[in-house]
Amino acid sequence: MRAIWEFYSSPKIVFGIGALRQIGDVVAPFRPEHILLVTDPGLKQAGFVDRMLQYLNDYDVRVFDGVVPEPPAEKALECYEFARSGPPIDLVIGLGGGSSLDMAKIAALLIAHGGHPFDYEGEHKVPGPVVPLISIPTTAGTGSEVTPVAVLTDVKRNLKVGVSDNHLRPSVALLDPELTVGLSPYVTACSGIDALSHAIESYTALSYQYVQAQGKRLFQGSLPISDVLAYRAIELIARNLPLAVHQGSNIEARSNMLLGSLLAGMSFSNAGNAAAHALAYPIGGLVKSPHGEVTGLILPYVMELNAPVVPEKMTRIAEAFGMSLSGMSPKEASLSASKAVLQLLEDIGLPTRLSQIGIEERHLAMIADEAVKIERLMRNNPRQATARDYEKILRKAL
Repeated sequence: MRAIWEFYSSPKIVFGIGALRQIGDVVAPFRPEHILLVTDPGLKQAGFVDRMLQYLNDYDVRVFDGVVPEPPAEKALECYEFARSGPPIDLVIGLGGGSSLDMAKIAALLIAHGGHPFDYEGEHKVPGPVVPLISIPTTAGTGSEVTPVAVLTDVKRNLKVGVSDNHLRPSVALLDPELTVGLSPYVTACSGIDALSHAIESYTALSYQYVQAQGKRLFQGSLPISDVLAYRAIELIARNLPLAVHQGSNIEARSNMLLGSLLAGMSFSNAGNAAAHALAYPIGGLVKSPHGEVTGLILPYVMELNAPVVPEKMTRIAEAFGMSLSGMSPKEASLSASKAVLQLLEDIGLPTRLSQIGIEERHLAMIADEAVKIERLMRNNPRQATARDYEKILRKAL
């Protein structure tokens, strides 16, 4: 049993409508000579990159706009080679969704330490500080702007691979809700359900006192601070995600979703995710669905599995969704949380069955076997289960 826990986050957070206009002031303390801006073609076409360059016209900014969704390691190496092709980069800015922010982290890592991204796979493999990094999310989902995790796709293994180290936490997270207003309903839904998954899994994670792991842990289990942040994130997302999906220009809903994503990121990057994310990684290697869609789909089925061992927290989650629990038994109340998430998936137009995204019966055993190997996530799950237990969950979700 552990008696000590720690809490980490990005040193500085700048949040609010119009915050992007402050990017010059945010950059100034770093006194950079050469900046690498990592983003995707869509944001460049939409004019976001030109806006950034106007605000940073006093600096030498080189733009890599080749980020793709669920980026493979090869794309990260391409970004690294682009950064190396000119004068030494001393500040990296990530602008975009989780893929762009993660690519920026890997770029900052490789510029500082070289090598291949998978040299740093797992936890605590980064040998020291990376190039200073500013993260500017344009989606309300991953929370990557405050987390120590970068995820890439290993095409050969058909698997999502995480690099996790506190050195990867951005120096500054700048969040401007205006940047999320143009998102499509589908991207809004996938991003938002990803944030909800972060919040729920960190809130219901095994207590830090009982997580079985030797040495220093990046993901420590449920903490007093992470619980507060996660629960507020659940409230914000449950009440605002349908509005953000169906009223895309609703700036209040967009602001609340971005705040919910931020709080969820601060929570899970200390407490950790659990079985839903572990199962989503091998699933994501088999299908083209976005990570958020996959994780959100499997989340309610994992919640149902976990409900008997965290009934009070599951009941509070149901209350955060505004469910009426009057007259229910404690068991019914705790199980209603997973039903609330299933209903939310339907309300925002996302799939609730694995067969809808291309998973077949023949895939289930492999998915379960691969998922249980991801110890850094599975050890956080409040209910310990075997690969065959998870296979049953997958079959129920099929």
